Amino acid sequence: MQLDTALILDILGALFIIPFLYLVTQLIFNSLQKKHDFFNRRLLNKLFYYHMFFGAVYYVYASFHPSDSHKYFIWPQNINKSWLDFLGTETTFVNFISYPFINGLGFSYEMMMILYTWFGFLGFVYAYLFFKENISLEIKVFKHIDLLTLILFLPNMHFWTASMGKGAIMFLGLMLFAFSIKNPKSRIFGLIIGSLLVFYIRPHIFLLLTVGGLGGFLLGKDSISWKKKGFIGLSIIAGLFLVHEQILAVVHLNNSKDLLGDFLKFTTARSNDLDNAGSGVNMAGYSLPEKFFTFWFRPLFFDAPGILGIIISAENLIYLLLSLKIIKLDFLKFLKNAPINVRMSLLLFLITSFAMTFVMSNLGIIIRQKSMVMYFLFFVIYYYLAHEKTLLDKLNLTNINTPKLEMQRKTTYG
Repeated sequence: MQLDTALILDILGALFIIPFLYLVTQLIFNSLQKKHDFFNRRLLNKLFYYHMFFGAVYYVYASFHPSDSHKYFIWPQNINKSWLDFLGTETTFVNFISYPFINGLGFSYEMMMILYTWFGFLGFVYAYLFFKENISLEIKVFKHIDLLTLILFLPNMHFWTASMGKGAIMFLGLMLFAFSIKNPKSRIFGLIIGSLLVFYIRPHIFLLLTVGGLGGFLLGKDSISWKKKGFIGLSIIAGLFLVHEQILAVVHLNNSKDLLGDFLKFTTARSNDLDNAGSGVNMAGYSLPEKFFTFWFRPLFFDAPGILGIIISAENLIYLLLSLKIIKLDFLKFLKNAPINVRMSLLLFLITSFAMTFVMSNLGIIIRQKSMVMYFLFFVIYYYLAHEKTLLDKLNLTNINTPKLEMQRKTTYG
């Protein structure tokens, strides 16, 4: 009875902080609405409730299935460690973020789950800003569905960013970085915070992020001098050099004498471990196109693990149908003159996909990990479809005006 009473009190405490987080959200929205004319407050308020619902769904899921969220709640309570002892990369950094809330403010497990759900929601806010600031056109897919709304409300994206753990923080960092990189001077604070969140949660993804950003920046057609590009490029390379030990330590290669050979050994061992963890697929025997397809679009209905797998398969089918929209020769012509953020997004998506296919052979891990980078592919698809619509509208306008010009000629010279 005491246990039930304590659980009820913890749940009530979690429900109590939702109005507070909603109020903070409205204050953030006030600021964003002043800066961006396109800001759709009504849509994002719906997204707030939608994401909080998935926070509740994940809480129920974690009550009946193994979840790292329970470990993340217990670890910061180690009385032999101070707050700064948890300042490190990967799991340690999650404990660092959680420490003051658990040990200082007395947050329960349920309250921490709500807090991290809110962190994940902020990632969607910046994803919305990233898309909408760069693409003003509304695009309909599957005849009547608004593409941006579809992207923002995909359930799998919300499920894996609505719990206490790396997913919510990682997604927030990636989307904050993507939004801030367009105007680094005026958004330097957001760029730094986003970069730090990605680096501390997953240093190897930070490496891929900077490589993708650097590649997109240097290859972009935007009117930026090569002198400025060179300066920024050297700055990024210098930054990577300073943190390369932490990045290599993630895959236990910081003391390696043969990086390539040791990396191949690591990926083989990692793939075998994940293969034996359940829901395994024989990625090692796949060709590169098969590996990419598995990472991006599986499970599909033929290999869906349970009811949850069927739901995920339906979403993966949407990914597949959207991706087919850029399988055109015109897409290559589009890329030739695409802006920096499009090239950066595509390069980051492809590099990350390539890296992950060598260490992923478990569908459960794939489902969770790919949610970090799919939004970069969606951005490329969205931008391309907006580009196509712009060209089509111009063509239609030309066709409409041509008869009028012919009539004017007949009237003048007839």
